Formats: sequence, structure tokens, C-alpha cells
Amino acid sequence: MLSRSRLVGLVLLLLQGVLGGAAYAEECPAKSTSMDDVIAVLNAAPGCSRAMKLFEACAYGASGDVQFGEVVEKKCEADFSGQLKPPQKLSYQRELQACDRKYRNKSGTMYLSFTAFCRAQVAQRYSQRVLKAAGQKAR
Repeated sequence: MLSRSRLVGLVLLLLQGVLGGAAYAEECPAKSTSMDDVIAVLNAAPGCSRAMKLFEACAYGASGDVQFGEVVEKKCEADFSGQLKPPQKLSYQRELQACDRKYRNKSGTMYLSFTAFCRAQVAQRYSQRVLKAAGQKAR
């Protein structure tokens, strides 16, 4: 059994790790939190991976993330559109549909955000695979 002082020390150590990690999180570089400004930053990203990092930094955690996720999806899809064979296209569509189904029976706008992130992550994975196969580094 942990003594009270050891337990308090452990909690403080864990909090320091959590809070210290938060200090390294990227801040959203958009001029403001308006949807148009965030979308402009996402569109200006040089590639899929950077767009995803910006999406994470600028997310609302609500239904507005649907539009942000769509921008990231399109940016990532540009890396592999026209390069997927029919079975890969089908697999991609199925993974996107799985994201759509995952939270469909949940209420609250945060679940729309979760779905947007899920879809963007699927597109990012496909982008990374195609770029890796072509010997290119994800941007």
C-alpha cells in the first residue's frame, strides 16, 4: 500500500508529465478562430501530414470540425487519387464508411468532430502509404 505522501508525489509527477506535454502542443496559426481563417490555414498547408497537424491544433471539438476534416481529406486524397487500384479504392471507401458508422447513434456535436478526425486519419494513412511506396517523404 502506498503511503499518502508517496501517493501525492506520484499524482504530482503524473500531472507534471501531462501538463508538461501540453506545453509542446502546437498552437493554431490561424489569424482567428473563425472557420474561414482556419480553413485558409488548412488549405495553405504544404501537404497532408502538415494539414493533419494543423487540424489537430485548430479543431473546435464540435461540428465545425466536419468542414476542417473535409479540407484535410481532400489534401490527403490528392496524394493518392488516381493511384489506387479498384480493391484499394473499395477498401478506402469502406474505412471512411466505418468512421461514419462509428458514432452515428451518438448525440452531441463532439461526435461529429470524432467522425471528421477518423475520416481525416484514414485519408492520411492512405497518403502516407502511397508516398512511402513512391519513396517520397510525407509533408
